[in-house]
Amino acid sequence: MIQNHFKPVFANLNQTPMKITRRQFLQRAVAAAAITSVPMAGYSIGIEPHWVEYPVIPMPVRNLPSNLVGKTLMQFSDIHIGRRVSSNFILESFAQAAALEPDYVVYTGDFVSFDDKSYADVAELMPHAPRGKLGTVASLGNHDYGHRWQELEVADKLAGILEDRGIRVLLNEVEDFSGLVIGGMEDFWSPRFNPQLVTSKISPQDPAIMLCHNPDGADADGWRDYQGWILAGHTHGGQVKPPFLPAPVLPVRNYRYSAGEIDLEDGRQLYINRGLGHLYRLRFNVRPEVTVFELQQA
Repeated sequence: MIQNHFKPVFANLNQTPMKITRRQFLQRAVAAAAITSVPMAGYSIGIEPHWVEYPVIPMPVRNLPSNLVGKTLMQFSDIHIGRRVSSNFILESFAQAAALEPDYVVYTGDFVSFDDKSYADVAELMPHAPRGKLGTVASLGNHDYGHRWQELEVADKLAGILEDRGIRVLLNEVEDFSGLVIGGMEDFWSPRFNPQLVTSKISPQDPAIMLCHNPDGADADGWRDYQGWILAGHTHGGQVKPPFLPAPVLPVRNYRYSAGEIDLEDGRQLYINRGLGHLYRLRFNVRPEVTVFELQQA
């Protein structure tokens, strides 16, 4: 059942990047999740990681054709197919989302985890992934580039698997999908990240949206005069967020970029999806998310 949009409290504005180990992540996440009680910790491991939210967000797009007004665009991010995330959970989520019959579906990266190159699982599960009636598009995330996010052959192989299953993967490319122009950037941490390659192909008159897995990419040079929506993921919303406090761990430089909708105050609107999967099966106050946008004329 689609629920009303809940705009989360943003993390603090500290701009200093924080590097943490996996052990530190788990220690902090478990400590935050257990702040109420042991039963709440059980909830954080056993229930919330599989309790998907479907927020509905208005999406005003400049110069949107009248025939696209009211159409829906569905965003998935951070599925992390493989041993970390239950395949049954992914399939059930795909089926629930497909029942909403979206007009567009976009996937904003991290189909797998870098140490679990689950090509066979991707090939098996993604044919069941929702398709848009007017377009199905993807960009890649850092985990899709393998070890240290540098293995381009891993990204290209994964993109080929997705393309063979009817999902158009945009690698610093732009394409018109039934009147909506969609650009897809390669990941911010990959060797091929180059916003100008994408924004230079978009006219200010185009009704356009951009896919950029890591929201830190929005702060990079090369956006030129692009004005419109940027759809991202990457953060998982921190996976653990104590009530009324910011998430203790975020894998971004700009700690403002936690989750939800952020006005960049330059004509760009950023939306950070909390992700469907996880690196560790632990979520507290940060439910997994499949976002449904309703297209409107700006």
